[in-house]
Amino acid sequence: MHTICHSFATHLLEQRIDISVIQVLLGYAKLNTIALYSQVATRTLREVRSPLDNLKLNSKPKPPS
Repeated sequence: MHTICHSFATHLLEQRIDISVIQVLLGYAKLNTIALYSQVATRTLREVRSPLDNLKLNSKPKPPS
């Protein structure tokens, strides 16, 4: 049963289903419990971007006005 829950959670995560939705579907009261049974797919991890990557840093300082 553990393997089925683990696989189910993993496939849902790969489909970008929110972990709190998976928690409800599997009937767990605590998010920590579902986190133990799920693993994040390698593809999903590669697609995560740091918020810092979204910043457009200007390499040249603006001249004083």
